[in-house]
Amino acid sequence: QVCVRCIFRMFGAFSHACSCASLTVSFFHSFLEEHDDSAKGGPCSCLSTDESCCSICFGILLPTCHQDEGVVPFDDISRIDIITSMVSQAIQREGYQIDGFSLEISLPAVVAANERAIRLYMKEKYGSENWFKDEMFSQQTMSAKEGLRLLIAPSLEKQLGVKHGNNSFRIRLTYTHDDASLKLKSLLPNDSNRKRKAESREGNDTRRNSTYDDKQTLSEADSFIHKSLEGIQDKEFCSLFKLPPEKVSKPCHLVISFLRSPIYIGGRYLKLSRNVSQSCWIIDDERMGEASVEEIIKESVCAISRGDGYKFHAAGREDIDVRMLGSGRPFLIEVLNVRSIPSAIEIQQISDKINSSEKKHVRIRNLKLVDNEIWAMMREGEAEKQKQYAALIWTSSPLTDDDLQKISVINDMEIVQNTPIRVLHRRSPLERKRIIHWMEIEKVEGSSNYYLLHLCTQAGTYIKEFVHGDLGRTNPSIGSMLRCRAEILQLDVTDVKMDLLQ
Repeated sequence: QVCVRCIFRMFGAFSHACSCASLTVSFFHSFLEEHDDSAKGGPCSCLSTDESCCSICFGILLPTCHQDEGVVPFDDISRIDIITSMVSQAIQREGYQIDGFSLEISLPAVVAANERAIRLYMKEKYGSENWFKDEMFSQQTMSAKEGLRLLIAPSLEKQLGVKHGNNSFRIRLTYTHDDASLKLKSLLPNDSNRKRKAESREGNDTRRNSTYDDKQTLSEADSFIHKSLEGIQDKEFCSLFKLPPEKVSKPCHLVISFLRSPIYIGGRYLKLSRNVSQSCWIIDDERMGEASVEEIIKESVCAISRGDGYKFHAAGREDIDVRMLGSGRPFLIEVLNVRSIPSAIEIQQISDKINSSEKKHVRIRNLKLVDNEIWAMMREGEAEKQKQYAALIWTSSPLTDDDLQKISVINDMEIVQNTPIRVLHRRSPLERKRIIHWMEIEKVEGSSNYYLLHLCTQAGTYIKEFVHGDLGRTNPSIGSMLRCRAEILQLDVTDVKMDLLQ
């Protein structure tokens, strides 16, 4: 009850015969009649006439399969072409634009168990034969997964007009056989608890007049089977399973899916509004601010790339009431499973659309496609980068020229900051040491209590708390150094010193 392709595969000859579209029972029997006198005089009774339900591959290598719309039949000529045609139609339906593909195949664990069972059966029956003892024979045996890849990949290349290889676009063929997987799982040792659970489910299913269809549990079952089979010696395997494996009554179920590796679009953004957050900010079902940087950029990117989802990454963040000026803050938007990879022209269109917006909340610079290494480099540089700020501050008493000079001569001053009171509800209470690299302060013309403070600090410094002291939780602070009360009224980030995405 083994299909012809599995016969060739188990004898190490499949790679030579896989391209033969007419590799059927009748073809094989004709070959035997021509070369083996014992095969003459009628069909060989041991050859399966119903190849759709091979006891090893369950028809995967023919391949007849079940899809969501029902059983998919094949004629002898276009068995593989039908599968590739289904793949091609699904790609067009999903709207993918591709320049190549890699092929991923997932088979139920019971196929591997069947292959092992048939090899042990052959060893029991032919173990004394010289051809069976030959090392080349055992080395040339091909797995069902590799056999299917040899059959389908060339046909897909022809159908899709692109090459198979290492590509970001992946075609995944997932074959399952629920009945056989559950039956095999019940035979494995150390599974008494799972057996009781299965019996309980079967009882519940009967009462509900439904079948067991928990796909997550079946996936776990395949994983359990693979792990269990690896730990079973041949002698124990033979005592647990029937040799050769029994024929099944129905083929595998096939699900065709596609996945493209994430693409990364990076650049620098400027935030020109004091009422726009970096990411969407909602408190008690109420939105904070007019919009977010993330949403503004995502909307334009996803409209062109047509991905399933996205993730926004930035080199740090600023508060909603803080503007991001200067050269901008480096960011990446990671787009998942895109239907098309944007061209350089389309990337420029995204940039132009955002920068020409009437609301002028956000502007972007140097937008381009980048590789995923930029994300790691951006994270590594976060702790080392320096940031420059401009702050409008108020002091309770006018500052003298000596006060201004005292601030301006500071160089690489270490401060200690405890977690600010305003973020204690969401961050751990820690003590952080930070460096103030330099400061410059100038009086606002026409006022004796307002000043513009320019400073460069280590990344992670809480600037607002450095100005007012946060009830002594930041030391020293501008207020403590000037011996007066100091408050920050407005804050801008004027530069994020990183070499990335310049």
